[in-house]
Amino acid sequence: MEGRKLQLAGKSTFLVSLPKRWVTNAGLKAGDTLFVDTESDGSVSVRMHSAARTTVRRKIFQERGEDTREHLIRKFIGAYVSGFGLIEVRFPPDRGPFVRKVAREFCRLVIGPEVIEETSNTILIQDLSDPSELSSEKCLRRMQLTVRAMLEDAVGALRTGDSGLAHDVDLRGQDVNRLYWMVAKQYHLAHSAPADGFAAATIHGHRLIAKLLERIGEHAQRIASATPLLEGDKSLDPKLLELLSAARASAAAILDKAFNALVTRNIEVANEAIDARADHQRVIDGLKQRVALRRGGPLLALGTVVDSLGRAAVYAAEIAEEAIDLAVLTTPEAA
Repeated sequence: MEGRKLQLAGKSTFLVSLPKRWVTNAGLKAGDTLFVDTESDGSVSVRMHSAARTTVRRKIFQERGEDTREHLIRKFIGAYVSGFGLIEVRFPPDRGPFVRKVAREFCRLVIGPEVIEETSNTILIQDLSDPSELSSEKCLRRMQLTVRAMLEDAVGALRTGDSGLAHDVDLRGQDVNRLYWMVAKQYHLAHSAPADGFAAATIHGHRLIAKLLERIGEHAQRIASATPLLEGDKSLDPKLLELLSAARASAAAILDKAFNALVTRNIEVANEAIDARADHQRVIDGLKQRVALRRGGPLLALGTVVDSLGRAAVYAAEIAEEAIDLAVLTTPEAA
């Protein structure tokens, strides 16, 4: 591989020269038109001919009355994640109201799909999302910001007994799911079309990280769900609340370091995030000892909270491990 300098022509046009051998072998000459595409990993490809338009894949389901709402929703999400741009459902006319209701619910759950066509016994859903507008990198950034805020608000709801805030944390879990399904879809699309090894490996790492972020969000929801059980409970003494806040801050700090390492491809910062788990575990152990003194309902609810604060840090550290893998993958080899 050889390096070529980027040159500025005028005030806003950048130029880079092409290898003479490639131009000659391609039979090109001055004045010919080339086609430039920006790939999902940020690289640029140059083609002699316009890329053929990608064929939209269609998935057809036959709904004969045996599906429940949950079963049909899962089929829709499976088709969406698998990269089908068109989802067609065929059904007996008497099942129409049920299928249409579930189809519209599915469209609200995920990013992109819309009902574009209906008859008395069919419904057609098309995915209108553009992966270039919401790349896997953007999805991960939004997921990280969302789950971090969920963790903070979940413990905040617990401290203040704010059931409304706890419910809001639970609602935001759906936003995290939507983003995860988008990343999973991009992963399947990348593996169903020709792609270089670098792009495939990168999106694979992004999907793993998205799943870890989704699980952190799930644990934030678990923490928030304990709020109604502990609302007004006098066993939440100041020392216990202080330890809960410390555990939340510690888990969030590990997540911040891990994600920073991912974005900057910084192996040293990633190792700092992983090593910070030891201090976090000491906080969790202190919480477990204090919670063990409780009895009845509060013991079970607080046990769930402590376990989720511990698991959130574990998943954050695993993100740091994935960040190291991606940093090694993308760091140029020494000359």
